Amino acid sequence: MRILLDTHTFLWFVNNDPQLSSVAKSLIESDVNIWVSVASLWEIAIKVSISKLTLPKPFNEFIPLQLQNNEMDILPIAIPHLNAISTLPSQHRDPFDRLLITQSLVEQVPLVSADVVFDLYGINRIW
Repeated sequence: MRILLDTHTFLWFVNNDPQLSSVAKSLIESDVNIWVSVASLWEIAIKVSISKLTLPKPFNEFIPLQLQNNEMDILPIAIPHLNAISTLPSQHRDPFDRLLITQSLVEQVPLVSADVVFDLYGINRIW
């Protein structure tokens, strides 16, 4: 099984944040292939650069270390993901979330997220 982590899910998991649901934590810790979208990494980098997010180490150390230690793979942005964005209904305008929605749809992979707005798009959201 493959899963895609929302940005907050990734951050909550690697920081052992109690906001992470027990279902999400158990799933991430199970024998699954875990994807973190490059869009999430981009979002984290932007938030760090504008001081909306603080990481325990510099971004260029923290992210590779967490991906390696937790056996997570990066899901790149591909043309089919962008094609899907162009036809995605506009109920939710956050550009990072819209990309995660289309990646979940195109790759046919569940998205692990607390964000119920994703349910408007018919994706398989796990929380």
